[in-house]
Amino acid sequence: MKKGNGFTLIELLLYIAVASIIVFTTASMLRFTLESRVKNQTIAEVEQEGAQVMALITQTVRNGTLINSPTIGNSAASLSLVVTDGASSPTVFDLSSGAVRIKEGAGATINLTSSRITVSNLNFQNLSMTDTPNIIRVSFTVTYTNSSGRNEYDFAKTFYGSADLRI
Repeated sequence: MKKGNGFTLIELLLYIAVASIIVFTTASMLRFTLESRVKNQTIAEVEQEGAQVMALITQTVRNGTLINSPTIGNSAASLSLVVTDGASSPTVFDLSSGAVRIKEGAGATINLTSSRITVSNLNFQNLSMTDTPNIIRVSFTVTYTNSSGRNEYDFAKTFYGSADLRI
């Protein structure tokens, strides 16, 4: 009798099934890794831009000499400060078309946030009292602009901070 040197049909089907399982598992792990990477980048961008805007606002408040708006005990969507550098007075922070902006004196308005994120609910609350230093509480929500509708791009975070004038 002559022996065959090839694979039987059952062996061939078994090898294809095992190879398919390995390829499917590897592809699934790769997809999960890429989705996680994109989600982490989205979160990092929202947190980084939110923290930078908050740091700039609170530092400007600390270096200011007077709060023009909002008045004591009130809230507003914009903040106007008198700062020590006369050319930069007043310094105004506000929200326009989903971007936080700054305007220093007679200079041009500059966006502080990128087009990849949207800021909403910008609120400045003057917590000052007649016998306490000028205190401002700041809050805003930063949302990643998800134009693709993919889940890994969905992320929003609300930032809170406060600062007082160092006068």
